[in-house]
Amino acid sequence: MAKSTSSLKYADVGINLGDPVYRGKYHGKQAHDDDLDEVVQRALDVGCTKMMVTGSNLRESQHAIDLAKQYPGVCYATVGVHPCSTQDFDNYKGGPEALLKDLRSLTMQAKESRLVVAFGEIGLDYDRLFLSPKETQLKYFEIQLDLAEEMQLPLFLHSRACSEDFESLIGARLDKLPKRGLVHSFTGTVPEMESLLKLGFDIGINGCSMKTAENLEAVKAVPLDRLQIETDGPWCEIRASHASSQHLKDGPAVPKAAKKEKWQKGLMVKGRNEPATIVQVAHVIARVKEISVEEVCEAAWKNSTEMFGLGT
Repeated sequence: MAKSTSSLKYADVGINLGDPVYRGKYHGKQAHDDDLDEVVQRALDVGCTKMMVTGSNLRESQHAIDLAKQYPGVCYATVGVHPCSTQDFDNYKGGPEALLKDLRSLTMQAKESRLVVAFGEIGLDYDRLFLSPKETQLKYFEIQLDLAEEMQLPLFLHSRACSEDFESLIGARLDKLPKRGLVHSFTGTVPEMESLLKLGFDIGINGCSMKTAENLEAVKAVPLDRLQIETDGPWCEIRASHASSQHLKDGPAVPKAAKKEKWQKGLMVKGRNEPATIVQVAHVIARVKEISVEEVCEAAWKNSTEMFGLGT
């Protein structure tokens, strides 16, 4: 693949490249050609040369590792079970212990080969209890934190509408989690953000982090030395209805997009976010903080590559 021609460097620390939509498949139906290589190339073209592929359950964690093998030195994997998937433990063949054993084995092997750089996505999500009850989420967050202590990898964390429980569980283990990690896709308040900083965690910002004016106040307050940026594609694009969109009037151009039914080679897909749009995330953050995009990119690149050992 062609290398970046951009003078700016980006690391997309939260991207779900394993989602079938990047293979042209939506809701189980093939809508257009597999264009994953093009998605990765568009990222490289804008200077996004490092991508952390999110593992959200055992199968997707393996998929993330496979993508790290497919795009060496560009893609890296996280391994874990997302809070909304924690019922997987109870439904797994052989039960929770079997899933935990397989998760441990997968993490150990990939850690040794430097394919996995973070343990997660783990955490709590009280906005979507219909996917997994609170008791189930709490139980398997704790169990996965036990495994995280054993693995000694930086954490890739999910926290949604659960700050009190989240901070209580994490805070009790800080001495056993010296590599700390990232709370990704942050959508909380300024006080919640400040509490996470005190615990030692970095803050991940994407389009979902900047929907409202209150969100933008929190983004403005994130210290540059604790900021990381992401797209969380195929979700979390910046939309016209978001408070952040006002800052894109003079923003960087992104490739043209078409509806999936009218997709053509070389085009993005409307409604399918991808790593190339990380330039918009950085631009909005710069405008909100009233600093240059170069400052945002340099800080985020340094924070991400150092925390997760992504190389240069």
